Amino acid sequence: MDFLDRLIDLALDEDLSAAGDVTTQALIPEGSRGRAELWAKEPLVLAGSAAFARVFTRLEAEAEVRFTASDGTRIAGRQALASVEARLRTLLIGERTALNILQRTCGIATLAARAADAVRGTPLRILDTRKTSPGMRALSKEAVRAGGASNHRFGLFDGVLIKDNHLVAVGGDVEAAVKRARAHAPQLVKVEVEVTRLDQLPAAIAGGADVVLLDNMDDRQVAEAVRMAAGRIRLEVSGNVTVERLPRLAQLGIDFVSMGALTHSARAMDLSLEIVPLVSPRHPGR
Repeated sequence: MDFLDRLIDLALDEDLSAAGDVTTQALIPEGSRGRAELWAKEPLVLAGSAAFARVFTRLEAEAEVRFTASDGTRIAGRQALASVEARLRTLLIGERTALNILQRTCGIATLAARAADAVRGTPLRILDTRKTSPGMRALSKEAVRAGGASNHRFGLFDGVLIKDNHLVAVGGDVEAAVKRARAHAPQLVKVEVEVTRLDQLPAAIAGGADVVLLDNMDDRQVAEAVRMAAGRIRLEVSGNVTVERLPRLAQLGIDFVSMGALTHSARAMDLSLEIVPLVSPRHPGR
């Protein structure tokens, strides 16, 4: 929660600066209370509800946020998702920050659901990557899970992934790099190595890698890698992976596909927060 609070505080600081919300301060009496409704305006997968709520309780501890659905729920279309009761100033100040977070997390969950659906019924697992917006790593990966896909390593600290630049830095020998990582990494940490050519695969296997990442290989190359590995090592495909390509990859016998697009290219979902009028306007002649 501390990391989330830091993210929210930074976002609010961007909006408020030293002067605060000058529009709201000019219009709304300080003690006025109200209610707002959160609406989905298109089909989506809900994710990030706790972060949305936290924006308002960060501004006002007594704010009450009630969701009608839980994270991971597939929303069919226009639908009320939550109500927020708080001071009107809290609702208006927190609106944009809360929506910015939720639109992003729902977008990630929705794209992750499309990817997971594309390989449903097969052993292939869809993974995310570290290609996340700064400060939103935990929220993004939580949204991936809400959509039905899985997480790769969280950061640089919880898994060894030897990439092309690492190989260049240590002289280019794949087998030696894997053995060196195996010798110096924490005992329970898995070792994965990225290869860009099929002739590097035997060296990765000989070095004792747990997983080999096949980077930017086409379907023919992936099929050949599966044949060469012969079940001795787990294989991951990354690079140039689209949702449309996933069913083909699922038939090739690989174990994982990692998709940076899940977190770096997901479209923000269309959501709105609408203040509920305390008194309905009177219509002439009624």
